[in-house]
Amino acid sequence: MSFANPQFRSLGSDGLRAVLEQHRRYLAGRSGGRRANLSHVDLANRQLDGVDLREADLSGARLTETSLSGANLSQAVLFASDLRDADLRQANLSRADLRGACLRGANLAGADLAGCDLREGRIALQDRAEGFRILEHAQRAGESRIAVVSGANFAGAQLGGGVSQATDFTDANLAGATLGGAKLVKATLDGADLTGADLSGADLTGASLRGAVMVKVQLGFANLDEADLTGVLKAPPPVIYVEDRPLDMVLREHQAYCDSDGREGKIARIPEIDFRPMRTLKGRKLTGLSAPRSVFFGMNLEGCQLQGADLSGCDLRGANLKGADLRGARLMDAQLTRADLREAKLGPLAIGDGRMVRTDLSRAILRLTDLTGACAQKARFLEADLAGAQLRGCDLRGAELEV
Repeated sequence: MSFANPQFRSLGSDGLRAVLEQHRRYLAGRSGGRRANLSHVDLANRQLDGVDLREADLSGARLTETSLSGANLSQAVLFASDLRDADLRQANLSRADLRGACLRGANLAGADLAGCDLREGRIALQDRAEGFRILEHAQRAGESRIAVVSGANFAGAQLGGGVSQATDFTDANLAGATLGGAKLVKATLDGADLTGADLSGADLTGASLRGAVMVKVQLGFANLDEADLTGVLKAPPPVIYVEDRPLDMVLREHQAYCDSDGREGKIARIPEIDFRPMRTLKGRKLTGLSAPRSVFFGMNLEGCQLQGADLSGCDLRGANLKGADLRGARLMDAQLTRADLREAKLGPLAIGDGRMVRTDLSRAILRLTDLTGACAQKARFLEADLAGAQLRGCDLRGAELEV
């Protein structure tokens, strides 16, 4: 802080436990419950991992270097709070009031900030000498100026109007976010989902937007000078044709080939196709499909049969592959960030005579991917990026993993 603030209240461990217990009762609707009022409380350097402070009042609180990993702060009031260098990894901050909060150096990797308010805001404090003065968070020596927000969910968040505290939005979900007038000079937005975001008047000079999703983005008066837009994913055409035939017809022929054991139809070999106009391939039988370097971003492929398919280099970010059969599939270099692979079949595919083909995910990007309950026996994950992936109950027996 830029001055010693007498307004901060101290709270010992016993007092904090009492407040948390009353808040727990409040959330449960039990007698003796009371909403936690921790406004202007000094909670710096506390261990509060996994704490449930939904709807709590933490306005103006000092939370510097506080460990809040996995904490539930949904709808909490954190107006003008000091969260510098705080650990907020995987925390739930959805619909929280973060106006004027200081997040310099905070780690928000994988946090949920959907619908939160990060606009500017200030608190005026009473002072005997000055009457009122503004609570400020002056930068300290050696303090990082940026927050780590890679993979965070900012869907529908309001971040516009002021200087963004964070400059690394790699793989962040900014769908529907309001970033009008935000200062994002040289910001990193690689792989970020900006679908429907408002970037009107934003300064993105020199920003990196490699592989970002920019569908229905408002860019009026935005400055994109020297911005890197390599591989940006824009809206697809309403209909995709493959050699003058609609994509849906090509897939129907492929399914007929699968259903008839090759007697009818025709196997589909269609590289670099944008499948998004199909919207859904849920439950479709597409065994042996060859579609390398194709786009399936955000599509519903739940329960899809893709045994032995060539999906190498495909964009499957945010795709729903729950329960999909991907045994023996080629997924090398595929992008699967935030994909839902719960209960998916990623084990080996038997091809007769005691032989098998393993699922190959070498060099695949699986950041924040949900593999809960999936079967990945003997699958190859060589050089794969599994940062933040959910592996609870995933069968990895015999899998090739680089530890």
